[in-house]
Amino acid sequence: MKVLMTGATGLIGRQLCAQLTGEGHAITVLTRRVESAKSVAHQAAFAWQPEAGLPPMAALEGIDTVIHLAGEPVAQRWSAEVKRRIRDSRVLATRNLVAAMRRAERAPQVLVSGSAVGFYGNRGDERLTESAKQGQGFLTDVCVEWENEARAAESFGTRVALIRTGVVLDPAGGALKTMLPAFNFGIAGKLGDGRQWFPWIHRDDILSLLRWALMNDQARGAFNGAAPDAVTNEEFTKELAAALNRPAVLPVPKFALDILFGEMAAVMLASQRVEPQAALAAGFTFRFPHLREALQDLFKTGNRQD
Repeated sequence: MKVLMTGATGLIGRQLCAQLTGEGHAITVLTRRVESAKSVAHQAAFAWQPEAGLPPMAALEGIDTVIHLAGEPVAQRWSAEVKRRIRDSRVLATRNLVAAMRRAERAPQVLVSGSAVGFYGNRGDERLTESAKQGQGFLTDVCVEWENEARAAESFGTRVALIRTGVVLDPAGGALKTMLPAFNFGIAGKLGDGRQWFPWIHRDDILSLLRWALMNDQARGAFNGAAPDAVTNEEFTKELAAALNRPAVLPVPKFALDILFGEMAAVMLASQRVEPQAALAAGFTFRFPHLREALQDLFKTGNRQD
C-alpha cells in the first residue's frame, strides 16, 4: 500500500511511519522541512507549506491512502498569532490537502485525519461518546472546522475516519515528557481542584487505532482516541506519582495556571469524560484500557524513552 502522510516527524507520526514501513508499506511524506523528514520517508518527501496552497500533485501519484496528522502545537501560551497558526495549520491545511486529493488522477481510497477531544469543550461529568454534540470555545470551533474540511473528501468517494485524540502518554514526548521533571523532583500535583476528567491514551493504542482506521473498511466518521478507563486529573496525578515512586502533594491552583498559560489554561482545566464507544462497538481492542497498567508499561525497564 502507498501511504501519503503529514505530521510524519511528530511524536506519533514518526512511530506510525516506522510501523507501516516495517509492514512493507511505502510512505511518502508532505512536510515543511524535507531534510528532517527524510529519515522517516520510505519513498519520498515533498516540501509543502500547508496554509499557503495545495501540496505538489506529484506527491499524490499512485497514493492509496492518506494519514493527516499535522498541526501547530496547542500546548503553548496563546496569542492572536498562535491561535491563527493553530487554526490555519489544521483547517486551511486540510482544505488544501483535500482539494489536491480531489484533483488527483486517482483519488486516494482512504483519509485518516486527526482531530481532538477539544471537539467536546468543557463538559463536567457528562459521558462523551462520539454522538455527543460539539462544545464551545476556540478549540471546539477549530475541531469542528477541521473535521468538516476532512469530511469533504467523502464527496468524491474517499472513506474518511476522524480520530479525536486525547492526551497521548509517551515518556519520549508530548504532555507526559513535559510532566516528568516536576514529578521526578516531587514538586508536582493535581491541576486546580483535580476533579476534571482527563482523557488519556497509551502511545501503542493510538498507533493501533490509527492503523485500524486505515485498514478497516468499516471505519467511517469520528472515533474517540481515548482509553475506556476514564480518570480525573487527581486520579491521574496519583497514579503517575505512584508509577514513578514520587510524591505528588503540591497542587497547582487555577490562578497560577492563568498567570503561566493565559487563555490556554482553560483547556488544561477542561473536563472531558470521553468514551471510545464507536471504536469498541466496531471491534477495536485497547491493549491498555486501564491507567495503572498503561503507566507500568511505559515506565518498565527497557521501555522508558525519556
